[in-house]
Amino acid sequence: MKKRLFVLCACVALSLTGCDPVGSNVSDVDADVNVDGDGDGYTIAQGDCDDENPNVNPGMPEFDHNYIDDNCDGFVDEDFDGDGYPEDQGDCDDSDPTVFPYAPEGGAPGVYTPDGLDNDCDGIVDNHLPSYDDDGDGYTEQQGDCNDADRNINPGAMDVPDNEIDEDCNDIVDDGAIESCDASLVLDSADPWDAAKAMGFCKRAYYDDGSEGFRAEWGLLEARWILPDGTDPSTVSNFHIGHGILSQFGPETTYREGTKLLVLSSGAARTPTDPGYEDPSGYDKYYTSATPYGYQPTSPNCPFPPTTGEPHDGVALELVLRVPTNARSATFDFNFFTWEFPSYICSEFNDYFAAMLDPMPAGQSDNNVSFDSGGNPISVNNALLQVCTPQVAGDIDFTCPLGTSMLGGTGFEGHAATGWLQTTVPMDATSLGGAHIVTLLFGVWDSGDGVLDSTVAIDRWQWSADPASGSSTNPVD
Repeated sequence: MKKRLFVLCACVALSLTGCDPVGSNVSDVDADVNVDGDGDGYTIAQGDCDDENPNVNPGMPEFDHNYIDDNCDGFVDEDFDGDGYPEDQGDCDDSDPTVFPYAPEGGAPGVYTPDGLDNDCDGIVDNHLPSYDDDGDGYTEQQGDCNDADRNINPGAMDVPDNEIDEDCNDIVDDGAIESCDASLVLDSADPWDAAKAMGFCKRAYYDDGSEGFRAEWGLLEARWILPDGTDPSTVSNFHIGHGILSQFGPETTYREGTKLLVLSSGAARTPTDPGYEDPSGYDKYYTSATPYGYQPTSPNCPFPPTTGEPHDGVALELVLRVPTNARSATFDFNFFTWEFPSYICSEFNDYFAAMLDPMPAGQSDNNVSFDSGGNPISVNNALLQVCTPQVAGDIDFTCPLGTSMLGGTGFEGHAATGWLQTTVPMDATSLGGAHIVTLLFGVWDSGDGVLDSTVAIDRWQWSADPASGSSTNPVD
């Protein structure tokens, strides 16, 4: 409230009984307004609006809510819009009474329509409304986020078992147990979606088609068969013999979840008792490809790392996934069998299994996430080859701690396998941007020629809320 300054005429007379304006001395009045009556350093002429109070003058700060014009600027407490908050108390628009610290966004309690204003003065326009993603997880309350203050809870999250929290906002607590969806799958299915199901990818996701109420849930978006370099295998007549859905690859390599596992092979993805079996010692499918884009495998474990030969008879499954928003890593299990042991270690004829992840995990030089502790890709040269007969081959000492029984009934008797391994992959959805989409390629191929095949069994893909510092592959029971 603006104050007016009044100068009172002080009439001082030793012998007079009244004040006569006509006879007043102008120099006396001038002397009064130029005298600092309260000793605060300011006179009335210099703008002191209360020369009897030393705490009121143009040099003072304005104190909140004391109902005094402390700095003599004509306004009490500086609250221009009357909302109870002056600028120096955080009002970011003191001309609008709906804008002040802690004001309800939208302009009034219970109003959920964005008004384009930062009503609560926190630096963000229209946050805390159902249409705004307050926790930055990619979902608003209007899109089904049931806790917009926790980025790990939204319709795109996975429900973590046994923590009493409904992370995926489906009104069911702890329904995140591992699904099984492979019981009805057949051995020779050419459907890549079936191959994904055999590994444990049971939840399907969809791209946003613009429909009202769309919920971007996590899961499998795309699945397709390709050659390792990403090209279309439709012209390769015997391509599909290189993959199969089995309940076991030999008596000791059985499914890890559900009732089936996926088998990929540079030869025939079959055991000797399966229809379509071909002996891995000499089955050549007579086609070639390149390696996955940007990937040139080498073998640091070899005293003289060989030049990688041209890929032959390769088969690959490419999957596009939307990652759960609260995922921090993922794991899958595999067992790699190779006929090349022991004769072709550290040669150009090494076969390879690769699991390629795009975007590339931080700290890696290529997209392959399955390798041993020495950086060797999964081939006959890697240190994880542990199902075999102990020997020194290719200047590498193979101790073979798992013996040879796992080779029985596979067609790889007398050769080698890794045993079950588990690859852990960092999969932090918070670093993937709003779409949370990754591409995975699982592939196997012969190197340098098409005979002496290699086969890999893959199963039990699992998401995890536990972080991983990097990609790693280790033996697992």
